[in-house]
Amino acid sequence: MHHIFEQGTRRDAPTLVLFHGTGGTERDLIPLARRISPESSVLSLRGNVLENGMPRFFKRLAEGVFDIEDLIFRTQEVKAFLDQSSRQYELDSSNLVAVGYSNGANIAGSLLFHYADAFKGAILHHPMVPLRDITLPALAGTQVFIGAGSNDPLCSPGETEELEQLLSGAGASVTLHWERAGHQLTASEVDAAAAWFKEKFGQQ
Repeated sequence: MHHIFEQGTRRDAPTLVLFHGTGGTERDLIPLARRISPESSVLSLRGNVLENGMPRFFKRLAEGVFDIEDLIFRTQEVKAFLDQSSRQYELDSSNLVAVGYSNGANIAGSLLFHYADAFKGAILHHPMVPLRDITLPALAGTQVFIGAGSNDPLCSPGETEELEQLLSGAGASVTLHWERAGHQLTASEVDAAAAWFKEKFGQQ
C-alpha cells in the first residue's frame, strides 16, 4: 500500500496509524497526528480503492451503503499490511493507535470489529457502523475516542450511539465527543482527541 512512515522521537510512544477520508492521501492527517502526539512514530496509509479518481479504503454501493464483501477483503488487506509494516519498521504491533476520518474511520472501525489485537486504541472521527450481524472480538483494554457531529448529514447521532454501544459491549472503553457541527473535522474536535490521547497514553 502507498504509505508514509516517519520515525518518532520516543520509541515507547504508541505508533499512530493514519487513515484519510474519501479523496484524501497519506499526507492529509500528518498535521493532525503531530497535534495528537508529536513524539510518536507515524504510519500513514493511502486507500487502495479509487472512486471517480478519489482514493478510498473500500468500495461503496451508494453514499452510506458499503460494499460489505469488499470491506471485509480490504480489512484483511490492511491488517496484513500492518503486520508486514510492524516487521519492516520494527514497530511494537501491540502499541498501535489508529487515527481515522470518515472513510478512514470506517476501515479502522472494521479492523476493531475483526481483530482483537489490531489496535491498542483508536481515534475515530465521524465513523459509521462498519458492518452488522457479526460477533466482535474481545476488546477489553482497547481505548476508543469517537468524534461526532450532532448535525452530521452522513452519520446520524443514532448510528454514532449504536457504534459506541457495539464497541462498549465488546469490552472497549469508549469516549464519545459531540460537536455542534456536521461532517467536517473541527479544531475543537481535534483538541479533544489530543487531550484524550494524552490522558490515555501520555508519558507516565
